[in-house]
Amino acid sequence: MNLKDLAATLGLSQTTVSRALNGYPEVSEATRKRVHEAAREHGYRPDSRARSLATGRAMAVGLVLTTSARQEIVNPVFADFVASAAETLAARGYDIVMSLVTEAEQTAVYRSLLRKGRVDGLIMQAPLTGDARIGILHKIGLPFVVHGRVSDHDEAYSWMDMDNRHAFHTATDHLLDLGHRDIALINGIEDMDFAHRRREGFIDALAARNLRPRSDLMASAAMTESYGHDTAQRLLAQPQPPTAFLASSMLVGMGVHRAIREAGLQMGQDVSVVVHDDGLSYLPNGTPEQPLFTATHSPVRQAGHLCAEMLLRLIADPSEGPIHTKLQASFLAGPSTGPAPIQ
Repeated sequence: MNLKDLAATLGLSQTTVSRALNGYPEVSEATRKRVHEAAREHGYRPDSRARSLATGRAMAVGLVLTTSARQEIVNPVFADFVASAAETLAARGYDIVMSLVTEAEQTAVYRSLLRKGRVDGLIMQAPLTGDARIGILHKIGLPFVVHGRVSDHDEAYSWMDMDNRHAFHTATDHLLDLGHRDIALINGIEDMDFAHRRREGFIDALAARNLRPRSDLMASAAMTESYGHDTAQRLLAQPQPPTAFLASSMLVGMGVHRAIREAGLQMGQDVSVVVHDDGLSYLPNGTPEQPLFTATHSPVRQAGHLCAEMLLRLIADPSEGPIHTKLQASFLAGPSTGPAPIQ
């Protein structure tokens, strides 16, 4: 299907359809949404080279990762995020240009992308607390959107994030309401801003009930199944083991579950587990009717779509920013949590 056919199907002019696909601000949001849905339904893919010549744009978006965040590349959350963002961008005729650089190379790489006209904007992934990339990108002048946030700089740039602090406050409240007091936090790498905020939510929930976290029940590392297993195994062997775990991902939660089984205990009865569920395409948390874990839930594919849409808006009209989108995680109770065992 070409542009003419798509316009005829919608009963709109080719100019209106083209402007809707290119993110021009004078097209209403309702029309833009209708055009995008029709383009996806009919498999319409704009010719990026033709559009580049017509618009003077590169018709590409950059995704630059630092080597310190290289673990993100093999993270299934990253894969689903990129797949969703790429799908949204492709419907508008955009490609993704991905680079992996050292911290020392960042400024030079960003300037090179701008100077050579290779990209029209950037998605910044895996932000650290106090991340220097915010200042660098501001100075260079490329439109950009951050997937996540950088503490203490929330108003100065465009970002899309899940409210990690609130989500983990809610999860901790759930365990506290069940009578748990010895709660383990199996967190991601705490240099990553999302993990820092999750830790704060956990601590805030405890403090609201005049409780202090046990430092011996808090861990931080790359979120893998083996990390969840090995950490839970070590903690369960302590003289005063946790009665509940709060895990930063489904993979970590699965490792925790394995350690609980190996200890001859039953999840949801002897030990409770709450996970954060990113809605991974290949690793669902059971079904809404029969979940595997009690979980906070915020699908990463939605995040990829929203980041791409926000960046395209900024590319079309840089004066529109900064744009802020904060998602609230839902909470789903499942069989992995129950009342704290009587000591």
